[in-house]
Amino acid sequence: MKKIIICTITIFNIISSVTFAGGFLDEQKRYARVRTAIKEKDALIKQNIINNNIKLNEMSILITAYKQEDILEIYAKNKNDKTYKKIAEYKIAAKSGILGPKRMEGDLQVPEGFYYIDRFNPASSYYLSLGINYPNEADRKKSNAKRLGGDIFIHGANVTIGCMPMTDDKIKEIYLYAIYAKDNGQNKIPVYIFPFKMTDDNFNYYKEIYESSLIDFWKNIKEGYDIFQNTKKEINIKIDNNGNYIF
Repeated sequence: MKKIIICTITIFNIISSVTFAGGFLDEQKRYARVRTAIKEKDALIKQNIINNNIKLNEMSILITAYKQEDILEIYAKNKNDKTYKKIAEYKIAAKSGILGPKRMEGDLQVPEGFYYIDRFNPASSYYLSLGINYPNEADRKKSNAKRLGGDIFIHGANVTIGCMPMTDDKIKEIYLYAIYAKDNGQNKIPVYIFPFKMTDDNFNYYKEIYESSLIDFWKNIKEGYDIFQNTKKEINIKIDNNGNYIF
């Protein structure tokens, strides 16, 4: 039986901005786990980047995740490319909660919606971790809870409550992709989290099962899903007074 551990990351160790004269990559290399990741995974991810006609020093990335399918995908492009292409896919190692957004602290839920990486933790309790900016403006407007929670991460290990664990082995690769993108100047790496692959067939199936308020929320984020699937471009998003995404 897998042990369940609350997903809490020590803030002291989080590096969210460039604080080192040599740049973000050099700052991260000060940490042993990052150096280990580079030693073990650098050649693999660099070859993958080359195979996809992407230059390491021009790479931007975008992350998508699907809760039902337990899948996390990495998309990448050169800075001047118009569209992203999928370059890697990973199995999410464990999950908690049920389908539906996160609306309060302690609900065990993985968020659903449109986020970005806002923290890098090279000394995480879960080996390496990438924080997402939950709660975002939409979450705050949609929830009436006094405490919405936070500290949602893509991290190592294979246990979680509300985060996305990728195992220590695979987080090394994901973390390196993110480091290189950040070092190239990509300050907000998009992370799009969906309840499931929101094809029309899948959506029609789930809307027969779940209540109308959740379906209305899913209809909203499906608009973003469809835009990304059709264009493979980063989505231009605004949020209205009710917390709905406007694309």
